[in-house]
Amino acid sequence: MRLLAVTFETDDPAAAARFWAGLLGREPIEDFGGLLLPGDDTQLGLRFVPGRPGRLGSNRMHLHLTSSDLDDQRQTVATAIKLGAHHLDVGQRPEETHVVLADPAGYEFCVIEPGNDYLAGCGPLGELTCAGSRQVGTFWSEALGWPLVWDRGEQTAIQSPHGGTKIAWDTWDGTPVTPNQQRFELLPDDGDQQAAVDELTSLGATRLDTRDDGIVILADPDGNGFCVRPAGAAAASNSCSCW
Repeated sequence: MRLLAVTFETDDPAAAARFWAGLLGREPIEDFGGLLLPGDDTQLGLRFVPGRPGRLGSNRMHLHLTSSDLDDQRQTVATAIKLGAHHLDVGQRPEETHVVLADPAGYEFCVIEPGNDYLAGCGPLGELTCAGSRQVGTFWSEALGWPLVWDRGEQTAIQSPHGGTKIAWDTWDGTPVTPNQQRFELLPDDGDQQAAVDELTSLGATRLDTRDDGIVILADPDGNGFCVRPAGAAAASNSCSCW
């Protein structure tokens, strides 16, 4: 299976996509009724779609951007602020050298200090860090075929065999609050959606629903929703979200 993107719900997908396009140097394209910043073999794709009405769950994923040196970190922060981000106090200590910001949609992200060995060589979008158990980290390692590159206690991280963006999990606050505003969206590499869904359920996912357009909605072992799109969905779907 291929991880197409991590999708974020927002009241203004165009504004969120413009922000991240400017920060990451990517070109947004219309995709599934939202806007996609395509990734590649080493950098994670990001999608922005209209949010559902009502109060949604708390943010359970945030992005980490890397820095080559202090000037690069300062420039990234300055660019983010110019594009519409703002500083965020999440209780970070004075001695911590990463910078915590929120994008125009309210999603937290960090600009990591230079010299961080853990993110060395991961590229500009160094990590997606998620609330989750060790079980869900090993689930996604098997589901995507990405090896575990960190496995200590409840902390896990996986990375594509090609390198690049890491995806990490650590326990934050227990059971997810649903519905979640952020989720993984997958495409079967060989076009066989049913085989992909069967494999995911054999690994511990729970099948929740199948939409009229063929998109299958599942939950990972921690209860976080995600979806598997049928072959051709990238070209055919006009829906705003897989929910």
